[in-house]
Amino acid sequence: MATDTLDNRSGAGGAAIVRRLLLDNGALSALVVLVAAMALLSGDFLTTQNLLNVGVQAAVTAILAFGVTFVIVSAGIDLSVGSVAALSATVLAWSATSGSVPVWLAVLMAVATGIACGLVNGVLVSYGKLPPFIATLAMLSVGRGLALVISQGSPIAFPDSVSVLGDTLGGWLPVPVLVMIAAGLVTALVLSRTYIGRSMYAIGGNEEAARLSGLRVKRQKLVIYALSGLFAAVAGIVLASRLVSAQPQAAQGYELDAIAAVVIGGASLSGGVGKASGTLIGALILAVLRNGLNLLSVSAFWQQVVIGVVIALAVLLDTLRRKAGATPGAPSGTAGSGRKGPGAVKLAVAAVCLAAVVGAGYLLNPGSSGGTTTKLGMSLSTLNNPFFVQMKAGAQAEAKAEGIDLTVTDAQNDASQQANQIQNFTSSGMKSIIVNPVDSDAVGPSVRGANQADIPVVAADRGVNKAETATLVASDNVAGGKLAAQTLAEKLGGKGKIAILQGTAGTSASRERGAGFAEGLKAYPGIEVTARQPADFDRTKGLDVMTNLLQSHPDITGVFAENDEMALGAVKALGSKAGSSVAVVGFDGTPDGIKAVEAGTLYASVAQQPAELGRMAVQNAVRAAQGKKPESAVKVPVKVATKKNAAEFVS
Repeated sequence: MATDTLDNRSGAGGAAIVRRLLLDNGALSALVVLVAAMALLSGDFLTTQNLLNVGVQAAVTAILAFGVTFVIVSAGIDLSVGSVAALSATVLAWSATSGSVPVWLAVLMAVATGIACGLVNGVLVSYGKLPPFIATLAMLSVGRGLALVISQGSPIAFPDSVSVLGDTLGGWLPVPVLVMIAAGLVTALVLSRTYIGRSMYAIGGNEEAARLSGLRVKRQKLVIYALSGLFAAVAGIVLASRLVSAQPQAAQGYELDAIAAVVIGGASLSGGVGKASGTLIGALILAVLRNGLNLLSVSAFWQQVVIGVVIALAVLLDTLRRKAGATPGAPSGTAGSGRKGPGAVKLAVAAVCLAAVVGAGYLLNPGSSGGTTTKLGMSLSTLNNPFFVQMKAGAQAEAKAEGIDLTVTDAQNDASQQANQIQNFTSSGMKSIIVNPVDSDAVGPSVRGANQADIPVVAADRGVNKAETATLVASDNVAGGKLAAQTLAEKLGGKGKIAILQGTAGTSASRERGAGFAEGLKAYPGIEVTARQPADFDRTKGLDVMTNLLQSHPDITGVFAENDEMALGAVKALGSKAGSSVAVVGFDGTPDGIKAVEAGTLYASVAQQPAELGRMAVQNAVRAAQGKKPESAVKVPVKVATKKNAAEFVS
């Protein structure tokens, strides 16, 4: 009887230990639940290759987050790490190429750039008395601006000797994962074994008490922000190595992911709490979510919703755990360790969350299991643009007609995110992949990975450099730019002053359309370009930029916008001048653009027929998946839509 009682107690004690371990590590519990859910929903998730993909995709965010951990533990915030990462990588690439600096010195310059940015943040916070939010927000803008100034808005090829940081060891072990682990160990060592680490906790717990106890708080903050800048520089170098190019627009929004990873990992924005292992788990949670949702063919729009909800739930559960008295790392016997009620409630909540995740996955992806349907993946550069929305619609219509399972993802104009999506498609066994590159160079490494897996890749709208593609389905952006120049110049009678609204700096579409337009204008020496400003392919920015340009150039008689969205913004800014004294030419032939052409406010649009482009991309991807060789290039006809023929472009 005594033996039975002892056994029961031992079993109960083991269960209590497991329960305590999970409850005292809320982020770890969330990660376990997510991995279990993804494994149940997708047979491709727990493959070795896909798990390595998750590690690679978490690496940059984790390295940034390790640096942000130092700042958050000390009750600060750093919004600049994404921009500092891009700036550091740009400095390295530019100095090693255009500057002819030895690569080793260029690396040191990149690291020094990150540290310098961090020190500036520290000076502004400590001695300038600026709130950390404001100081680092300013550096976010300055860092991104300097990256664009140095690169002139174009990606810069990365030195081969440094690009090994984005490769693998032995053909399977990703170097970014090793760098992430090394950065995590350094972070853990600094936090737990050094004077500055103890200072961070003291400052975050009570800054005034830390100062009165003899800590030189201002100097310590300089070191803290410098460390954040250092880790941002390392993250930028790793990111650029993966893309084999320094992208001036890289890592946009990564500061938010880094902060989310730190908070999900158990750190408090009030300071005094946080650890390296929690930050790593937080970064892995974000990577598992994005990877798993891609594998489950969840809509790119729903992915944003799911990720936001999971972040909120993770932090909420951690808050409930803290209120219940459980403390991370608390030994048994401390407050809250003997109460069964809260533990049972939390376990029940965890079970409900698991069921919710599984149920949501099936609802959002009812046909995810099994089947012999041909599976295609399509990565679009952005879905925040009517042109690519139409391309998606055309592709989906063709896939439905052919009985094809098509998964469409949104790279959000982020070359790194697009690389992750193509990796996910490759590991999930897609029969063929369609990619509309954010940047033709940056997408090369991930497409080469698909090449090695014998998965044919079809490029849509923009080509892929340094990798093999089955075909390129596209309109000629350069030819379209020349056509736009001819159309606008003829409307103006070969004379006049014009403004150019450029697309997102560094994108191949903007470069090619701009180059074609400049080439076309050479035939019209009477046309003078008085202003040239980027508006990021965005209608609102087009409105703002055009409004500003009119203040300094009120005599403009023509406008060329590198897409219809910016053109429509310009039309709004011009008001009654649009279509009367000022001719505006756009690009893409979107539905809103064609309506404006019919109304006479937009003089013309170079129409690319995006829906047809998407349809033909799917056709050729299916052909490639069946082992048939498509033509090396498939051209979608380009026409200029004017008021006379606008009806032809209305679907």
